[in-house]
Parts: sequence; C-alpha cells; structure tokens
Amino acid sequence: MTYKYLVIVESPTKAKTIDKYLGRNYKVVASKGHLRDLPKSKMGVDIENDFEPHYISIRGRGDTIKELRKLAKKAEKVYLAADPDREGEAIAWHLSFLLNLDPEAENRVVFNEITKESVKEAFKHPRQIDKDLVDSQQARRILDRVVGYSISPLLWKKIKKGLSAGRVQSTTLKMIIDRENEIRNFKPEEYWTIPSKFKKGRSTFEANFYGVDGKKVELKNEEDVKAVTERLDQSASFNIGDIEEKERRRKPLAPFTTSTLQQEAASRLNFRTSKTMMVAQQLYEGIAIGRNTIGLITYMRTDSTRIAPSAKNAAADFIETEYGKQYLGGGRKTGNAAGAQDAHEAIRPSNASMTPESIKDSLSRDQFRLYSLIWARFMASQMADAVFDTIRADIEQNGVTFRANGSRIKFDGFLKVYPSNSSKDNYLPALDISDEVNATEIEPTQHFTQPPARYNEASLVKVLEEKGIGRPSTYSPTIETLRRRYYVKMVAKRFEPTDLGEIVNDVMVEFFPQIVNSEFTAGMEENLDDVEEGKREWVNVLNEFYDGFGKDLDKAEKDMEKIEIKDEPAGFDCPDCGNAMVIKIGRYGKFYACSNFPDCRHTEAIVNKIGVKCPTCQQGDVIERKSKKNRIFYGCNRYPECEFVSWDKPIERNCPKCEHFLVEKVSRKGKQVKCSNCDYEEALGN
Repeated sequence: MTYKYLVIVESPTKAKTIDKYLGRNYKVVASKGHLRDLPKSKMGVDIENDFEPHYISIRGRGDTIKELRKLAKKAEKVYLAADPDREGEAIAWHLSFLLNLDPEAENRVVFNEITKESVKEAFKHPRQIDKDLVDSQQARRILDRVVGYSISPLLWKKIKKGLSAGRVQSTTLKMIIDRENEIRNFKPEEYWTIPSKFKKGRSTFEANFYGVDGKKVELKNEEDVKAVTERLDQSASFNIGDIEEKERRRKPLAPFTTSTLQQEAASRLNFRTSKTMMVAQQLYEGIAIGRNTIGLITYMRTDSTRIAPSAKNAAADFIETEYGKQYLGGGRKTGNAAGAQDAHEAIRPSNASMTPESIKDSLSRDQFRLYSLIWARFMASQMADAVFDTIRADIEQNGVTFRANGSRIKFDGFLKVYPSNSSKDNYLPALDISDEVNATEIEPTQHFTQPPARYNEASLVKVLEEKGIGRPSTYSPTIETLRRRYYVKMVAKRFEPTDLGEIVNDVMVEFFPQIVNSEFTAGMEENLDDVEEGKREWVNVLNEFYDGFGKDLDKAEKDMEKIEIKDEPAGFDCPDCGNAMVIKIGRYGKFYACSNFPDCRHTEAIVNKIGVKCPTCQQGDVIERKSKKNRIFYGCNRYPECEFVSWDKPIERNCPKCEHFLVEKVSRKGKQVKCSNCDYEEALGN
C-alpha cells in the first residue's frame, strides 16, 4: 500500500491506535523506544569538551533503524509523534538525526490524549522540535551518567561489585536511612487518655477526656489520671455544658498528577509505582473497545492539574445528567507544579461519559481498577463540595470535661463518586445544654508515643515530590533500583534499609555530601527546569555542578578505604564439604554459601520457617516462599521430594472434624482459622 506521510511513535500499541484515526495517506510505525543513546560500556561523555555526548545506535536496534530509513525515503514527509514530554522530545530529536531530517522542519506532532479528535487536531498544527526540551533531557541524561559512571566503579573497588550510586537514587536512600535512624533513636513518652461512653435515653455515644476547670489538660502519667478520676462520681449524672454546631464543607481534590496517582494507587489499590505506570501506559496508548481502539486517559507523566475547557464542559454535562444540577461544582483553580511542562493536562479520562462499568468487559482487572480511580477522581474534581453538619458537645461533672464530636453528611457532593473512609457519619443523639447523661464506661488508657513510620511507596513518593527531588518519571525507576540493588527491603509494605544500603550511604555521606543532600538535588532540578524554559544553557549548569563534584571525586579516589563486608556465620556446616556455612549478600539479598568458596560452590536460599511441620510428609518444615508475581505461598522445604503447597498459612493443629490441616486466612472479618478441606472455621485465638 502506498502512503504519502510516515508517522513514527514509540510503541506498537500506540501506532495501532493512531493508524485507525488517520487516512490511507498515512503509515504509522513504532520506533519501540530509544534508538540512540550513550554507550553502556563507557561513560560516553567528554567532560573536558563541554560535556559533549558520544551517542551510538543502541545494540540490537540496527534493523529497526534500517527499516525506518527505508520507509522515510518513500514518504513525502515524516512526522515525529513521540510522547509529549522531555523524553519524547529527545526520541524525536534522535530520530531526526538518524533519518537525516531537516532539524528546522515542522514535523513534530504532540497530543495529550489518543482520541480521533485530538490526534487529527494535532496533525493540523505540527511544530519544530523544541531544542530547549531536548537540552533539558540531554542535561539530565549526561548528569546522571557522569554521577553514576564516576561513583559506581569506586563502590565496586572499595566495597563490592554490582553496586551503584545515582543523583536521585542516593538522595532517596539517605532519606529512607535518616527515617530509620529517627526510629532507632526515638524515646517513647508516656501519656494517657480517658475514652468514655455516655447514655441519653436509649442512645449511647462516645467521648474523650478534654480538661479540667475549662482548660485543656494533657495526662502524662497515672498520677495525672488519678487527679481527674478522683473528682468523678460515675454513679451520678453528668451535664451537657456547651454545644457548638457548625456546617463544614469539604472541597474535592484536584485531578491526578503522576505523583498523586502513584500515591493513591498505592494506598487504595495496593499497586507498586511501577505497576501503576505500566497500567496507566496501557490505558493511554489504547484499549480495544468493541471494533475501535481508544486511548482511555490523557498522558500519564505530568505535574499539571490543568483541565482543558472541553473536558470540563463534558464533565459538567455528564454530572448534571447523571446526578443533577446540584452536584455541579463551581470549578476549582488548577494549575502547574514547579517544573511542570505547560502543555500538559492532569491525568483524566479522555471521554468523561465513558464510565468504568460501561467498558469493564474490555479491561483487565488492573486496568479496570486504575481507570475507575482516574475517572472517579476527575469527575469528583468537577463536582460540588461535600457538606457536613458537625456538633461538639461538652459533658461535665465537678469541673471535669469530656468532649464528644459528631458529624453527619448533609450533602454528599463529590463523595458520591469518590468516597473516603473519613467521610462516614458519626451520630450524636439530640442534646441540649443542661441535659443530663449517664456514664456507662470510663476507661483510663495508657499509651506511649510512637516513632515515625517507615516510608511506604505512597509516603515516599509524596515526600520526594514535596522536596522537589526528581520528577514524576523518575520516582518509579528510582524505587525499583533501590530494591534491585538490595539497598532496601520491604517489611510489612514499608521500606527498611539493608546493611548494604547503610554501608553505601555512609560512604556517600562522607565523600559525596552534595549528591545525597536533598536541597542540592532539588536545586539541580530547578536548574534543569530553567534549561527547559530557555533561561539557562545546559553546559553552564553541568559545569557549575562539576566544579564541586570533581573535587569530591578526586578526594574519594585518594582517601576512600576499602570496606570489607564480613560474612555472618550461618550456624551450620556445608553438606558438601563440611566447612562452615556463612551468610553472604548478593544482588537479590542474603543467601547461604560455603565458607570454602571458590573450592566449594555450595549455596542455599535463606528460607523463612513458620514453625510448622509439613502436614503431608511430617518430616519437612513448612517455609514461606514467593511466586513469580511476588505473592507469598507456603511449601515443604523437602521439595521436590515432598510437593506440599498452600496459598494459606498452615498452623500446627488439625481440624477437629476431619483431621486435615488448618490454615490461617485473612478476610474482611479479620484473621480466621479455617479447615483446608471442610467447612470448619473459628475466630483466631479460640
């Protein structure tokens, strides 16, 4: 088939979607990502010559380049339609070089959503490649290459092979370790509360101790509590002393940016950042809906909360039709975060009327869940405030005040589509000043202050964004690198630094203090944003950085001492040669190895025994394992001799009804013990 115009995008899925929107004069093909980059085998940057990069064609991409050149020669014009961000602009720039296109040609086409209307409109307004955007991406790439390829070989030489350091990676690691040190150094302090229950008529409601003689009082110890309780007579009535009723409004949150989407998907859907971005990319590039392939959301890498007027109008029409005029919002101020790329919108559905339920059969489970979240958040952002009636009542006796707080949803507003756990009603009975109520329960309770929590994926992304460290596209790969290098491990879905991570961080803090300084890293991001906006030259930014970094590098090469990571004794002998086994750290974590290496190469995985004998063979121990999808399951450590396996955690008791092994299951009711064979079940702890 002949064509006049060649359109090049990154992915085959995107190409397939766009191809259906353009006429027969267009041929749409995919570059399948970058075709040209810095070499992996060396730094590829001439620091002495204004950081000149030495780009090469990526190994294995030669056939693709050859095919694109062949197709480009047959076309009257080549359009470069890579993604609308720095990375996409760089891909377009490299393609322009490889295909020998006119660098001044207006052949760059960008669109924030892959719909027929958006794509056709974009092709009416092609532009030149934005060199400032390219320079910004190039500066980031070169900066990260210089840092990584300068420090990593030092770590290999002084600590162990396979280690790495990076501009954003090392700062993030330090933040995780700083939080761990806060937890270690935390000294808990005692405090007390007095939760209570009161009754008026048939209605019971809860309250908490507030203060004495009209003043708020903190209870630091048991003596403070006694001073309060000695003034109380639980058999006597209490009086309602003061009531305050208010109407409170809650505004909807802005539609998603990359960062807030990653945070909310982690909190609500239990998605890792990498999974969120993978599924979002699928929704953006196009899903087969009936006979059509449609991009369901706008571009998923954005700092902006801006919404196009047409999308606002479409949302307003849907809201008024589906929920009523009273649910229409007055419009909220939206805009761009620092470093946002101005042409971008927030992440929103490309068609507001395409509800998640209407296309559920066309989506995978993960696609449906993420699209539902994006759709609901966008629609909520265009809806009216939620309105609550709140009441605060003081309950008094002998100068002691308890305080009860209640709330009721008066108008659900945006909560109709985007509910939250904190929006539940908390009713109080009808109360008037001087009413008498009776105490049914007054329970002084001792507490101790808790250390700050370790970061989970949502809270880590949030703090990275708040501190200006990295950009939306870097959060997910940064977190994955820390995991892959075994600098951190996940404990109860939170980041805990490993011994290896702490060793690397100590070295970085001592010899490269600027690299791990969050303020310095954020400042570099601002400088790179200035390059993007045409305010600064990228070479000047890199020269300023290297003035300090080069000195730190020289000092580290001269003064850094070799660090020996000592093997831990494993406590048992090698079954092959009889020498002691030790615990070593590899790229995937700790493992057992023979101390007689390399003469003996025996290794074993470190397994987590759960303290239960195998119910099948009665010889082995049940151990915790992980599937390829990182899901925990349980099996016998004598596998493959014994093939026992269970998704549920076995316990060391058998079913009283059928004698099969019991398992621990987690349901909405909490933890339960159930039989693996029959219908027997019991609450955990019975």
